[in-house]
Amino acid sequence: MNDIKTGRKILTDSFGRKIDYLRLSITDRCNLRCLYCMPPEGVDSISHNEILRFEELLKLCRIFADIGIDTVRVTGGEPLIRKGAVDFIRELKAINGIKRVTMTSNGVLLGEHLKELSRSELDAVNISLDTLDREKFSFLTRGGTLGNILSAIDLALELALEVKINCVPLRGFNEDDIPQIASLAKNRKITVRFIELMPLGAASSMKGIAETEVFTLIEKKFGCLEPLPFNYGSGPASYYTLDGFSGNIGIISAVSRRFCEKCNRLRLSASGALKPCLSGSISADLRGLLRNNASDENIADVIRKLAADKPAGHNFNFNDYSKKIEMFRIGG
Repeated sequence: MNDIKTGRKILTDSFGRKIDYLRLSITDRCNLRCLYCMPPEGVDSISHNEILRFEELLKLCRIFADIGIDTVRVTGGEPLIRKGAVDFIRELKAINGIKRVTMTSNGVLLGEHLKELSRSELDAVNISLDTLDREKFSFLTRGGTLGNILSAIDLALELALEVKINCVPLRGFNEDDIPQIASLAKNRKITVRFIELMPLGAASSMKGIAETEVFTLIEKKFGCLEPLPFNYGSGPASYYTLDGFSGNIGIISAVSRRFCEKCNRLRLSASGALKPCLSGSISADLRGLLRNNASDENIADVIRKLAADKPAGHNFNFNDYSKKIEMFRIGG
């Protein structure tokens, strides 16, 4: 199918949703061990031979772009751990048809790479930050240093990068921090997003905080959250403004209010597994196709079929499969 206005190909699923967004993991490795992501002892990283090479990733992204993907979010693990990540982003941005390239980072290494990333024309960066309390931050991340992340946020703004903060509210841990995290958008033109905890992998034994309670905590401190009068972002988040705030507040209600009817994404793991849904078991082995010299059209057909099989909605159940899902391996 082609877009009537632009003539570009459009990728859709069987429910008519337009699929134009790829979350691309370039490594399963991370320099933190966050409570809701990894066990305290860490995990065994997959071998270098199993990870897609940058040239393989770029070839796949050219195929994705040719069939309708125009936005790519580079993720990990922590993407900046992988040597050559900045150069990869530069080459990714140059692919014909890719309009927007963004990155999700824990912020630890971000500051030392931000100037290069800006020169590489990275469009935006999402930074994970669940508390502004230094002791809580160290506990949650199992050893992270808060100062590095706060400095990276300031530098990103100086370089005119679009900045979003991702906060996961956790029951019994950071309820009191929610208004303080929201206040980061008061005098800065950034978006602070609160993401409901998804009961997958290490997080399956933890309790999150629902959208309604997050709203209550913010409004008690800052007044009424007003929906933005225009579309913002390329994902399932809902966005709001607060009186006197320079930035915005976002909420991703993955559990209490499904956003699946608006889902526009596929996920590619660092080892080449393409998934149409974060919580589902369906995947396609693109690494195998690449290394067995499949044609570009053959790979494109596999991607189209997988997109067509995208389920109507997620299945966040507390079952054995959901407990085995490793978010860091599939880019979150």
